Amino acid sequence: MAQLIILRGNSGSGKTSTAKALQERLGRNTLLISQDVIRREIMRTPDGPETLIIPMIIEMVRYGRTVCPYIIVEGIFKREWYADMFEQVMQLCESPVLTYYFDIPFEETVRRHQLRDKVNEFGEEAMRRWWNEKDYIPLLNEKTLTAEDELNSILETIVRDLKE
Repeated sequence: MAQLIILRGNSGSGKTSTAKALQERLGRNTLLISQDVIRREIMRTPDGPETLIIPMIIEMVRYGRTVCPYIIVEGIFKREWYADMFEQVMQLCESPVLTYYFDIPFEETVRRHQLRDKVNEFGEEAMRRWWNEKDYIPLLNEKTLTAEDELNSILETIVRDLKE
């Protein structure tokens, strides 16, 4: 039985860094499903309410739950476009889904972005266009992560939550 972990938040909030570090910590056969990788690299498709990545993510979770102990799904996942997808994904999982929302101020996400490899791909103007203030999905009952939460403490929290 796979354990599903969902990490959501705005660009530059720390989701991807957390997801990669968590995958490393959880070990082999941990499936990491990254919205950006699927949308930008695999499918090269636009985001939006009927984006073609939604059925792909659902199928990846469906597959992962049969062969992986852990599935990490991470991305911005705007509420109005992805809430229904998460409802379907949660129905696929037998164990409780762990969900976390990175509620980081805009200015801090911009500062963090300056430290990333993607710094030359897009800037503050694009981040402002993509910004979704407190874009919680009520169905997910997401735990809030803030700018004060360090990567190691976030990882410890998630690992502790997995054991409960």
